[in-house]
Parts: sequence; structure tokens; C-alpha cells
Amino acid sequence: MSPEARLADLARALHPLRAPPADDGWNLDEVADLLPPRRPLRQASVLVGLVPREDGPYVVLTRRTEVLRHHPGQVSFPGGGVEPGDSDALAAALREAHEEVGLLPTQARPLGWLDPVVTVSGYRVLPAVAAIDPGFVAIPDPSEVADVFEVELGFLLSPDNLRRLQIEYGGRPREVLEYRGEPELVPHRIWGVTASILYNLRERLVRAREMAT
Repeated sequence: MSPEARLADLARALHPLRAPPADDGWNLDEVADLLPPRRPLRQASVLVGLVPREDGPYVVLTRRTEVLRHHPGQVSFPGGGVEPGDSDALAAALREAHEEVGLLPTQARPLGWLDPVVTVSGYRVLPAVAAIDPGFVAIPDPSEVADVFEVELGFLLSPDNLRRLQIEYGGRPREVLEYRGEPELVPHRIWGVTASILYNLRERLVRAREMAT
């Protein structure tokens, strides 16, 4: 299958660009007791960038610096809060990707949406999926991004590479997703919200392929 055919297969599993999902988040029940009462969720968006390569798509990820207020040192997608100057969540994701890793809007071809996910910091995060120009060279903002790296999407879609961890947090046991692999495949730990977004992509792909057969 050609790189473009792989991307087209992925796009069929997404919410269309013209119809972003409006629900609060597929994991809301899991984190609801950690959110401040009666405070509305803050809107945010991230860019799930897929670089088409001959051996398959690769996902663009960042590792946040240790000085950031939210999720310091963790692996994440480029993104952040939707600001008043953003026309929509896609514009916010593209703006943040430009600010954080130097991605130009012309280097991204939006494909669709994943399901929104809620963070314990009170954000409703809407992931936009986009094809990234293979010639893109990251220019990370050193105040926010400690590293920019790629991981093969096929590795992240394999159930064998995803673990479910049981942790005690907020007064009760909770399940956290985590990807682990050899350093040459996964140079940094991928877990939490980022792992949940990738899990959502895998689940949507599985359902789309089942419906097509």
C-alpha cells in the first residue's frame, strides 16, 4: 500500500473535518471526580501529525520541558488552549504546532478528528489528525519543547505494545495507558493522555475496518 493509500485508510476512520465531535470526552467518567466542581472545561486542541514514509506513517511527538506548569517532561502532541483569535480548534492546533515545533500551515494537510479527551487539568482536548510534509524539519521552541521525535504508527497501533497500568490517584484505583518499547523505537515514555489519544485512533481504525468488511 502506498503512503497516500495508507493515509486515505486512516482518514476513513476519523470524524470529518466539517463535523468535529461535540461531546465532552470519551473518558469523562474516568476523570470527572478529579475536576473542579461547576467549572466548565477549557477548550484545547492538539495536532496528531502523521508523516507518510515508504515503510508506513510516523507520528510526530514532543517531549515537554521540565519547567512547564502542566505535564512537565511528558510526551505530548503539539497543541494547547483555543484562544480568542483562533477561528476554530483546527486553527488552534496549527498555530500551536507552528509555535512549538516550527510547522508551517502549508506543511500540514488536515484529515479529520479523533474523539475529544478530558485531562485532569480541566481541558477538553480535541485532536486534529493531519498529514505532514515528509520534508518538515522541526524547529522546537526551547521554552516549551525539549525534544521532537517520530514513532512508527504501526508500533503504536499494535495491542502488544500498549500496557494498562493500575495506579492509586485521587483516592481510588485508576487505569493509565502506557506504550513501552526499545529506545530506538520509543525514545521517551508515552503514557497518559497522549497514549489515550493514540488508543482512540487505534479503536476507531478497528471499528472502521470491521464496518468495511
